[in-house]
Amino acid sequence: MERDDRIRITKLRELIRDVPDFPKPGIIFKDITPLLGDPAGLSLAVEYLTQPFRHTHIDRVVGAESRGFIFGTAVARNLSAGFVPVRKPGKLPCEKAAVEYELEYGTDRVEMHMDAVRPGHRVLIIDDLLATGGTMAGCCELVASRGAEIVGIAVLIELAFLNGRSKLGEYPVHSILRFDSES
Repeated sequence: MERDDRIRITKLRELIRDVPDFPKPGIIFKDITPLLGDPAGLSLAVEYLTQPFRHTHIDRVVGAESRGFIFGTAVARNLSAGFVPVRKPGKLPCEKAAVEYELEYGTDRVEMHMDAVRPGHRVLIIDDLLATGGTMAGCCELVASRGAEIVGIAVLIELAFLNGRSKLGEYPVHSILRFDSES
């Protein structure tokens, strides 16, 4: 990584606020709202999410609810691709595919319109955070079930100490900010 990139990555990291004990005691929440409020930081984050895929044909960018929508639509625009929202249950009005996935304590479910991706589509999946990998694995399962090819996964933040990549099989994962421990 070049010196200028290291400086920019450090700036992005400084725009992430740690919020202790949210949403429950013992968790340090990585709050991206200061980054979203900083025009240069937001632009830089979107550019770093886009860069690895700029010379790859992408038909659809899939964004996981809800912060994946923020970055996903911008990356889709940069790549001249369509955008597909993956939502929590009950949010999509038309025929949908759904997948239930494991969480640390229980299960959750995500949905996508049946006609959002088709066989042969080349798909990039975007979210703000990769933690335990459950949501991203659910998104991958949804996209793959429709016959589309997952070209890659891109996230702003990876909490590597939670080993979320292990749930994503062989899909290439690109993360901008990697945290190897909770602090």
